[in-house]
Amino acid sequence: MGSRIEILNEAGFRSDGRRQFELRDLSIDLSKRGEADGSAQLSHGLTQVLVSVHGPREAKMRSHTFHDRANINVEVVVASFSTGERRKRLRGDKRVLEFAATIKLTFEPVIRTNLYPRSQIDIYVQVLQQDGSTLQACINATTLALINAGIPMSDFVCAVTGGVHSTSAMLDLTTLEENDIPHVTVAVMPKSKKVVLVTMETRLHVERFQELLNLARDAGAILHQEMREAVLERSAGLIAMAEPGTKQSKGDEDVVMD
Repeated sequence: MGSRIEILNEAGFRSDGRRQFELRDLSIDLSKRGEADGSAQLSHGLTQVLVSVHGPREAKMRSHTFHDRANINVEVVVASFSTGERRKRLRGDKRVLEFAATIKLTFEPVIRTNLYPRSQIDIYVQVLQQDGSTLQACINATTLALINAGIPMSDFVCAVTGGVHSTSAMLDLTTLEENDIPHVTVAVMPKSKKVVLVTMETRLHVERFQELLNLARDAGAILHQEMREAVLERSAGLIAMAEPGTKQSKGDEDVVMD
């Protein structure tokens, strides 16, 4: 039985008007939030997540202390209003725990934890809105939040979710597309081109998998460019705020206005 929703029409357009390999609009906000050492709010289309990073700091539990490296703690919270189901997912929910474990395994080899022995890095992920490719958004936002917190990493981690409709590969899937076609999420380090994560919950032909893996690497390079520009823009803004001349000029303007 075929899908009631036209995932990809004869003209090559998807249900939301994009082409096969076209990514959704990416929105990044790296402004400081609360007491977090670094944070990032990221949106891939209608999928929106907020990640806050605390640390490195002293571990709360002795069992979480390692003498040669920092411990990475990841907690994921899915807002009850993030989907149309209005289903509240608690922290003990199996799906939430899988998300947290996947994010931790993805970043453990990337973060230079050996620089912070006997300490802990806490990563709090809040899923605010879901419209497909949620894990992709969580990983990309976590990368930016860690960089914003000043935690050394060997490279960016850029993730993208792809799927195959019939014989046509597609990237950055929506919820409608994820529910209808086999898909895989791939996270890569763009500089070294190493793959740090491949997760798949549905069957996919090996030939299609290789095609998606290559497309994900190319898409990761595009995401890396946009994420890097956001980090540079944030850094430039912080440097400008810290310059004494800038503060002085603002003071002079206040005097003139009075």
